[in-house]
Amino acid sequence: MATTTETYREHLSPLDKGLYVLFSRHADEPGHSTDRRRYREAGLETSFDLYIARVYACAWVAGIAAFVFLFAASMLLPAGVSERALGFLSEGLPVVNHERTPGVSRLYVAVVLAAVVGAGTRWLVIRSGRVYLSRVATARRVEIERTLPGAVRYLRVLASGSNDRREMLERVADQQAYGATAESFQQVLNKATLTGNLDRGITMVARDTPSKNVLAPFLLKFREHAAQSRDSLEGYLEMEGRLLSQQQERSHERASGYMELIAEVFVVMLVFPALGVLILTVASVFSPELGETITTPAGAVSYRTVLVYSSIVFVLLIGGATALTVVALRPTDQAIPNYQRPSSPWDILRTATVNPASAAVVFLGPGLAAIVILWLLGYGWANVLLLGYAAYGIPVGAVASRRASLDDAKDREIQDFIHAVSGHVSLGTPFPDAVARVAEDVDFGPLQPDVEALAFNLSLTTGVDETDDVRAAALDRFVGLVGTPLASQTVGLVVGALSAGSHTEKVFETLETEIGQLYHQRKELRSRLMVYVAVGWTTALLVVGVVVAVNATVLDGFSQLSDVATSTSGMALDPDAVDPARDSERFYLVAQATVIACGWFAGVASRGAYEALLHSGILVIITYTVFTGLGVA
Repeated sequence: MATTTETYREHLSPLDKGLYVLFSRHADEPGHSTDRRRYREAGLETSFDLYIARVYACAWVAGIAAFVFLFAASMLLPAGVSERALGFLSEGLPVVNHERTPGVSRLYVAVVLAAVVGAGTRWLVIRSGRVYLSRVATARRVEIERTLPGAVRYLRVLASGSNDRREMLERVADQQAYGATAESFQQVLNKATLTGNLDRGITMVARDTPSKNVLAPFLLKFREHAAQSRDSLEGYLEMEGRLLSQQQERSHERASGYMELIAEVFVVMLVFPALGVLILTVASVFSPELGETITTPAGAVSYRTVLVYSSIVFVLLIGGATALTVVALRPTDQAIPNYQRPSSPWDILRTATVNPASAAVVFLGPGLAAIVILWLLGYGWANVLLLGYAAYGIPVGAVASRRASLDDAKDREIQDFIHAVSGHVSLGTPFPDAVARVAEDVDFGPLQPDVEALAFNLSLTTGVDETDDVRAAALDRFVGLVGTPLASQTVGLVVGALSAGSHTEKVFETLETEIGQLYHQRKELRSRLMVYVAVGWTTALLVVGVVVAVNATVLDGFSQLSDVATSTSGMALDPDAVDPARDSERFYLVAQATVIACGWFAGVASRGAYEALLHSGILVIITYTVFTGLGVA
């Protein structure tokens, strides 16, 4: 054991070696036994001892920094402030406020307060390290339970051709579409390699997985049925696939319930700041204290100004947080495509009209040019940034929307393609011939070039021994050309199943069911999420309408009321509380922040981050046009 530890330490960096020596002893404390279990469930790459050493090192650094900062701040405060603070403590704390208790000097108070805060900071950092392990393990469990049903259906297809457990697990582990489940299967193979026993590897992963109620019993039963016979394994996988699909459907329904709650909270949280600013403006007429200024690094600023700009920041944070929550709640098997940007500049430029990742780079230039032009034309700083954002976001979002429409069309056609090929295969036609006949007889619209390329690539056979390799390479290329998640989750699985010796007719029978189910789920999810797109747009337009109405009517009325107050004695109104030009600009900024947040929410609910740029950019343009067209901004 000592030799293993020394060998491990030799591969550490000098900093990690020092931390390991100083703090790794804490990993053996009884208080970290739960953390060790969560660490195994989280599947982190670093060792548990090193992780704990890093956490304790960060805790000590943060605690000492907090102590030094607070002590220095306490000693450098003006005498008047420190005296008021000490007076408050001496009057409010028990025992300290007793008349017989001697007075406490400023130095002692600073030391004690800094020590308490430093110790508290150290504890919080250690606690955060423990919570982090728990959150990572929970996220991994959710990911496993989302991807396991598809992996089980794939195993069922593989089982029709082989009951070699190691080979089946290897083929699932090679499929990126199965995410954390594929990683868990790879862990089984890795541990089996280390121990020399696959059953031992399955047992160890079942023990350490965070999915104790789903993946762990599945692995143990999979081992048991695979040891019996192929028929037993196929029957078990078929039954387990149905049960897991039903469980996944219930999870999707719960996620839909969460989405409804989030949409309701989103509307309230975004409408409230805008209404709060309106109420604040009205209240400032009767409360002159809101106009008092405070000193900040940016100069003297009124309380009302601080509240207004704080509302703007709050709205943007809420919009970003809600968008991230929507991404987290979207089912993994219905995820937005992860568009990859090409490596060469020429390819980035060439694919800018069909690849949102390329468009996000190419349109940076026009966006910056729009900002410079607007600035030279004399637009205000707010409109320069807002219109520049729209000039960048709308083209990028338009490319993403166009690409998504093309992908949807391909997904519709790929269903017909699979059904047509499956019909020929069921009649005994070899797979390459079936694809060639379908490519000649049927027009698949935007999918047709990809189908023709697949038929051509399948015909490139120079010998019987190379048939499987050519077929696998052709199908892999076809999946890459189609480029949709549905293609990778369905057609991409045919490669491993056919290579494993599975019966071709049974593979395509299962594939027909799989692709029909996935496509139906995508359409249903799309229909549900369109409701939240409407919620985002309705909220944005509602806020714009309310703010415009207040600008056009209320501000002028209060301005006139303030003028009357200056000529009429006895009225407790602040004549400078309402400035139509100043307050209209603030209302405009609040409205723009709100519509940007609504655009983020609507776009992410629709098709992801790139389309969020499109929705928010269009709403920015609409808001600018309405405010300037009506002359209230």
